[in-house]
Amino acid sequence: MASAAKRTDMSPAEWEARQQLAACYRIFEHMGWSELIYNHITLRVPGEDNAFLINPFGLGYAEVCASNLVKIDIDGTVLDGSPYPVNRAGFTQHSVFHRYLPDAHCIIHTHTTAGMAVSATREGLRPISFYAAAFTGHIAYHDFEGITIRPEEGERLVANLGDKLVMMLRNHGTLVMASTLPEAFLKHWSLQRACEIQVAAGAAGTPMEIAPEVIAVHQRDLSGIQLPVGPGVPDFQAMVRVIDRIDKSWRE
Repeated sequence: MASAAKRTDMSPAEWEARQQLAACYRIFEHMGWSELIYNHITLRVPGEDNAFLINPFGLGYAEVCASNLVKIDIDGTVLDGSPYPVNRAGFTQHSVFHRYLPDAHCIIHTHTTAGMAVSATREGLRPISFYAAAFTGHIAYHDFEGITIRPEEGERLVANLGDKLVMMLRNHGTLVMASTLPEAFLKHWSLQRACEIQVAAGAAGTPMEIAPEVIAVHQRDLSGIQLPVGPGVPDFQAMVRVIDRIDKSWRE
């Protein structure tokens, strides 16, 4: 990713992570996945134990840039002298996964209309589309307990997640995590598409579920359509080019 002038008070790895995360926020704004000043995408700072980047509470996604992201530790302490506050709900939910899941380097939580609609259904995500079939057997569920600001809910979130990296927060929204930001982006994009299709299919008629044996073949073969640069990398890079044509201020 091409870089604007790096701030002198941080490592090249942190600056690159800041630019990548800032780009992701701008992409989410462009895609209509933002929620005023709420929701979060967090990213671990490379080479630093228990430090991650989060959006400054009070700014919209279109205002996020590399330099105003807030670096906090696993206990919510601001590490970079940022003047911006951090949303307590975002810290409480994301920090528990960053703390206990070594592969959760990037975590995305959204309240999109389609995601919230599916999370509010008794059936949850149904295997009725190309995209939904990829998540069958790989998605966890957590019952709504109110706004996520109580630390004790973290234990239940981790327990309900189990060995999955995608979760439906019932009556609330979606949560995806991955070892890289591009992979988390692609997971969110795919889950969002699956939810949109489920909502549309329900309005159109009676959805048909895909047979389990076909789902198994589908999941087995999905890796065969990926470019060798890594999951989500070309998809994310394509969207970075889109937002660059609109506004490059996220790089600053």
